[in-house]
Amino acid sequence: MMAATTAGHTRSEGSVADTEGAAVPERLLITRTTTDGGVCVVTLAGEVDLDGSGQLRDVLLSAAESAAGTVVDLREVAFMDSSGINVFIAAHQTARDHGGWLRLAGPRQTVLRVLQLVGVDALIPCYATLDEALAG
Repeated sequence: MMAATTAGHTRSEGSVADTEGAAVPERLLITRTTTDGGVCVVTLAGEVDLDGSGQLRDVLLSAAESAAGTVVDLREVAFMDSSGINVFIAAHQTARDHGGWLRLAGPRQTVLRVLQLVGVDALIPCYATLDEALAG
Protein backbone atom coordinates (compact mmCIF):
# COMPACT_ATOMS: atom_id res chain seq x y z
CA MET A 1 0.00 0.00 0.00
CA MET A 2 1.41 3.41 -0.99
CA ALA A 3 0.09 6.83 -0.16
CA ALA A 4 1.38 10.14 -1.33
CA THR A 5 0.62 13.52 0.14
CA THR A 6 1.26 16.54 -1.98
CA ALA A 7 -0.17 20.04 -1.57
CA GLY A 8 -2.68 18.86 1.03
CA HIS A 9 -4.13 16.02 -1.04
CA THR A 10 -3.63 12.35 -0.20
CA ARG A 11 -3.84 9.57 -2.73
CA SER A 12 -3.76 6.05 -1.34
CA GLU A 13 -2.28 3.23 -3.41
CA GLY A 14 -0.40 1.15 -0.85
CA SER A 15 1.68 1.60 2.27
CA VAL A 16 4.27 4.28 2.65
CA ALA A 17 7.62 4.21 4.28
CA ASP A 18 8.56 7.75 3.24
CA THR A 19 7.11 10.61 1.18
CA GLU A 20 8.70 13.71 -0.33
CA GLY A 21 7.17 16.20 -2.73
CA ALA A 22 8.59 18.93 -4.91
CA ALA A 23 6.93 21.35 -7.27
CA VAL A 24 8.54 22.85 -10.32
CA PRO A 25 6.88 26.12 -11.35
CA GLU A 26 3.33 24.93 -12.00
CA ARG A 27 4.28 22.72 -14.94
CA LEU A 28 5.67 19.63 -13.25
CA LEU A 29 4.74 18.10 -9.93
CA ILE A 30 7.15 15.47 -8.61
CA THR A 31 6.21 13.19 -5.73
CA ARG A 32 8.58 10.61 -4.32
CA THR A 33 7.33 7.74 -2.16
CA THR A 34 8.97 4.57 -0.92
CA THR A 35 7.06 1.32 -0.67
CA ASP A 36 7.37 -0.99 2.31
CA GLY A 37 9.52 -3.18 0.04
CA GLY A 38 12.03 -0.37 -0.47
CA VAL A 39 11.10 0.49 -4.05
CA CYS A 40 11.08 4.20 -4.77
CA VAL A 41 8.08 5.44 -6.76
CA VAL A 42 8.50 8.84 -8.42
CA THR A 43 5.15 10.14 -9.62
CA LEU A 44 5.13 12.91 -12.20
CA ALA A 45 2.23 15.15 -13.18
CA GLY A 46 2.31 17.83 -15.87
CA GLU A 47 4.98 18.50 -18.47
CA VAL A 48 8.49 17.06 -18.44
CA ASP A 49 10.57 19.64 -20.26
CA LEU A 50 13.71 21.72 -19.82
CA ASP A 51 12.17 23.83 -17.03
CA GLY A 52 11.61 20.86 -14.74
CA SER A 53 14.33 18.49 -15.89
CA GLY A 54 16.93 19.71 -13.37
CA GLN A 55 14.67 19.04 -10.40
CA LEU A 56 13.60 15.71 -11.91
CA ARG A 57 17.24 14.74 -12.45
CA ASP A 58 18.04 15.46 -8.79
CA VAL A 59 15.10 13.36 -7.55
CA LEU A 60 15.71 10.42 -9.89
CA LEU A 61 19.48 10.29 -9.40
CA SER A 62 19.03 10.39 -5.63
CA ALA A 63 16.51 7.55 -5.87
CA ALA A 64 18.72 5.57 -8.24
CA GLU A 65 21.66 5.83 -5.85
CA SER A 66 19.74 4.82 -2.73
CA ALA A 67 16.90 2.47 -3.70
CA ALA A 68 17.06 -1.11 -4.93
CA GLY A 69 14.67 -0.09 -7.65
CA THR A 70 12.82 2.96 -8.91
CA VAL A 71 9.53 3.19 -10.79
CA VAL A 72 8.59 6.42 -12.55
CA ASP A 73 4.81 6.79 -12.73
CA LEU A 74 4.00 8.69 -15.93
CA ARG A 75 0.20 8.41 -15.91
CA GLU A 76 -0.28 12.14 -15.41
CA VAL A 77 2.41 13.35 -17.82
CA ALA A 78 0.88 15.05 -20.85
CA PHE A 79 4.11 16.12 -22.56
CA MET A 80 7.77 15.13 -22.52
CA ASP A 81 10.69 16.45 -24.55
CA SER A 82 14.28 15.28 -24.99
CA SER A 83 15.36 16.71 -21.63
CA GLY A 84 13.11 14.15 -19.93
CA ILE A 85 14.54 11.37 -22.09
CA ASN A 86 18.06 12.39 -21.07
CA VAL A 87 17.10 12.36 -17.37
CA PHE A 88 15.62 8.86 -17.67
CA ILE A 89 18.75 7.56 -19.41
CA ALA A 90 21.02 9.10 -16.75
CA ALA A 91 18.86 7.66 -13.95
CA HIS A 92 18.85 4.23 -15.63
CA GLN A 93 22.66 4.26 -15.86
CA THR A 94 23.02 5.44 -12.26
CA ALA A 95 20.63 2.77 -10.99
CA ARG A 96 22.48 0.09 -12.94
CA ASP A 97 25.85 1.32 -11.61
CA HIS A 98 24.48 1.02 -8.04
CA GLY A 99 23.05 -2.46 -8.59
CA GLY A 100 19.47 -1.28 -8.99
CA TRP A 101 16.94 -0.78 -11.76
CA LEU A 102 14.61 1.84 -13.26
CA ARG A 103 11.18 1.14 -14.75
CA LEU A 104 8.61 3.41 -16.37
CA ALA A 105 4.89 2.97 -15.69
CA GLY A 106 1.69 4.06 -17.38
CA PRO A 107 2.87 6.48 -20.07
CA ARG A 108 0.08 8.08 -22.09
CA GLN A 109 0.13 7.34 -25.80
CA THR A 110 1.83 10.65 -26.69
CA VAL A 111 4.61 10.10 -24.16
CA LEU A 112 4.96 6.42 -25.08
CA ARG A 113 5.39 7.44 -28.71
CA VAL A 114 8.31 9.72 -27.77
CA LEU A 115 9.89 6.91 -25.72
CA GLN A 116 9.49 4.50 -28.64
CA LEU A 117 10.76 6.94 -31.30
CA VAL A 118 14.08 7.39 -29.52
CA GLY A 119 14.33 3.78 -28.35
CA VAL A 120 14.14 4.42 -24.62
CA ASP A 121 11.50 1.68 -24.29
CA ALA A 122 14.16 -0.81 -25.46
CA LEU A 123 16.63 0.41 -22.80
CA ILE A 124 14.28 1.02 -19.86
CA PRO A 125 11.37 -1.36 -19.30
CA CYS A 126 7.99 0.33 -19.81
CA TYR A 127 4.85 -1.10 -18.21
CA ALA A 128 1.21 -0.27 -18.86
CA THR A 129 0.38 0.12 -15.16
CA LEU A 130 2.11 1.02 -11.92
CA ASP A 131 1.24 -2.37 -10.42
CA GLU A 132 2.88 -4.18 -13.35
CA ALA A 133 6.00 -2.02 -13.03
CA LEU A 134 6.22 -2.71 -9.29
CA ALA A 135 5.84 -6.44 -9.89
CA GLY A 136 8.43 -6.33 -12.67
